[in-house]
Amino acid sequence: MITKFLDAASRSLAWLAVSAAALLAGCAIDPHMPDPMPPRPEEVRALIANLMPASVGDRAGWATDIYAALTSLGIPASLPNICAALAITEQESSYRADPAVPDLGRIAREEIDRRADRIGIPKFAVNAALGLSSPTGKTYAERIAAARTEKALSRVFEDFIDMAPMGKRLFGGWNPVRTGGPMQVSIAFAEQHAGERGYPYPMTGSIRDEVFTRRGGLYFGIAHLLDYPAAYDSHRYRFADFNAGRYASRNAAFQNAASIASGIPLALDGDLVRHDAGRDASPGQTELAIRSLGKRLGIGDGEIRRALELGDRRKFEDSELYRRVFALAEQLERQPLPRAVVPQIALKGPKISRKLTTEWFADRVNERHRRCLAKAA
Repeated sequence: MITKFLDAASRSLAWLAVSAAALLAGCAIDPHMPDPMPPRPEEVRALIANLMPASVGDRAGWATDIYAALTSLGIPASLPNICAALAITEQESSYRADPAVPDLGRIAREEIDRRADRIGIPKFAVNAALGLSSPTGKTYAERIAAARTEKALSRVFEDFIDMAPMGKRLFGGWNPVRTGGPMQVSIAFAEQHAGERGYPYPMTGSIRDEVFTRRGGLYFGIAHLLDYPAAYDSHRYRFADFNAGRYASRNAAFQNAASIASGIPLALDGDLVRHDAGRDASPGQTELAIRSLGKRLGIGDGEIRRALELGDRRKFEDSELYRRVFALAEQLERQPLPRAVVPQIALKGPKISRKLTTEWFADRVNERHRRCLAKAA
């Protein structure tokens, strides 16, 4: 028994030491790199539980769901990855599977009124529709006013869209509740990810329903955070991407290089092409700045657009456009340029009541990540 205990302790300490040494040395962090000496699953789950605040209820259950998500996605349960998932969860929900949102009913009603105004539905007609009895016996307006969590509100909208004629006209199948769960992951992302990669748990409802559960919210949140290759030397850039979109930090660095090469000031927001009209969208500021470099880069407008449309994929870094823009900018600057920059984005939304930015979010989560790593050490 003593020998088994010492073996387990030795394995766990070696695992922690390797992770800590890599971080202290400033090595690039690849979430898909396997551990040289991984401990047993029960040891990892125990560590995850111990890294959570003592106030968290059912820490063993949370640890099991986090470990299961990492394993199902094929992501090593390394200390940096574990602490990244914990940091986002603490920041977004304080370890609540379906966190309450202050003034959610009022926010939802204002969203309905704005949408009705955009498509020309009179307010009295909206009031009449919301005054109808819903499947629960209460009116839709009463259920919206009483909603405290996004899960409850989402159910109201699903019923409203399915049952009330005005619901189909007002929302057309589009539920305005777009995020949910303990990591506040995008429901659209979850649906796309499940469609491409599948979902490891049995379901009785929809993917939307799963996002509001602890296991589903953690699974899709960890997928959004870690399940893509990125050559970042810090998780801080993944935290920024979690908020702004995959590869937003890499794209912001590319925009910085494009601005230097062209001499045209650009917003470092990580958006390389306009998305308001799909593939036929007119060029945005980033694309126009790069087009001005077309002759110097030896790349035409069509190739520029095709390369920029790879902005949400790792493949963009293999494009001639990416390489030549950085080469030109570094030639002008006479020094290497960063390949990751935290996007400069002001956060807006019905749930945001103060001035926040993507940089603020990334730094808050990064500080939680640091504390988690220190606690493990």
